[in-house]
Amino acid sequence: MSDRPLFTGSAEHSLDDKGRLVVPSRFRERLGAGFYLSIDEPDGCLVLYPAATWNDVCAKLQAAPVKDARFRTFVRRLFAHTEEVSCDPQGRVGVPAALRTWAGIGKDVVSIGSMTRVEVWAKERYDRHVADPTELPDFTSELGLF
Repeated sequence: MSDRPLFTGSAEHSLDDKGRLVVPSRFRERLGAGFYLSIDEPDGCLVLYPAATWNDVCAKLQAAPVKDARFRTFVRRLFAHTEEVSCDPQGRVGVPAALRTWAGIGKDVVSIGSMTRVEVWAKERYDRHVADPTELPDFTSELGLF
């Protein structure tokens, strides 16, 4: 069993006029005082990683056996779109305009717990992404869950 926090559940909310996201309290507690905001390739959402989980991601990248041009391009893109952040006293975190644009976030968002991280989706994009779950029953069987 991992000592990393587990994130579950979802919340629909809106960014304020300054592009700040209210991190739901149940996620905020598990993220800790300082955490990381980044992009999620290829899904097109933003992600919040607790510091320990982000360190795991970095360790995987450092240990990657392939360090070719694709690797360097991916690392540049990922780290250029990653911010070390913390919540203000009201539980808000500023989402830079470039990250909001990348994720297609205007005002309405859905924050979802996704095991080791929190995904932050533009509501319209999330609704399209989960609209057709027809393959999920077969996939859950393949995983041996049901």
